[in-house]
Amino acid sequence: MRRIIRVPLGSSDQGELNGRQAMADRQIQECSFQPEREWKRARKTVLLRAILAVLKSMTGGRERCMYCLDSHGTDIDHFWPKTPYPGKMFRWPNLLLCCTECGRLKGDRFPLWGGQPLLIDPTFEEPWLYLDFDPETGNVVARFDTQRNDWSPKGLKTVEILQLDRREALSAGYTRTFNRLSSLIARALIEGVPRVSELIPSLQEADDHGLLGWCLLGTGQNISPFSDFRKEHPEA
Repeated sequence: MRRIIRVPLGSSDQGELNGRQAMADRQIQECSFQPEREWKRARKTVLLRAILAVLKSMTGGRERCMYCLDSHGTDIDHFWPKTPYPGKMFRWPNLLLCCTECGRLKGDRFPLWGGQPLLIDPTFEEPWLYLDFDPETGNVVARFDTQRNDWSPKGLKTVEILQLDRREALSAGYTRTFNRLSSLIARALIEGVPRVSELIPSLQEADDHGLLGWCLLGTGQNISPFSDFRKEHPEA
């Protein structure tokens, strides 16, 4: 998982989306709003096809699911589910790109703690503040919060809901990415003086699963070869 930068919609699309939400809000007030029916209708419009294209562009050329970053993103997900929270149904910050598997697993499951989501929103926060990676298994797991002396609640729930530690194909993909990144850093160490201008795009190209955040900023910075690289080339 990686931090996804949300781009603004064009003024025309944003205006139309706001209009749809305003109409939904009126129907909610009148107790006549049917989220599933209205979303099914909206999904066939030019507006929603344009929004899907923007979401895909936000994830890069591979158009990966924003939750797992392993499978192809095929549909629009409501971070706050549309059935329990119809007031957020047509809000741009609430729309994410997801794959079939993550969409099925998440569904309407949306645990809160103190009124705040316990599911990570990759377009709003840095996932590796709450998640960790196990190089031995390839699993994404919850991060241990040293300040709380306990596992991150948000990490635990995200892993549980999306089954990030129980999907073999997902683990295999993360392992391949980790091995590619490790090889690039190990090669840079052998070279002695790394050519940063070449290393950075190579790392970015190899990072299919957003692991650079873990390798360089998360707990991965404390294991070899990333710890060796940080020690020998702090300026890089």
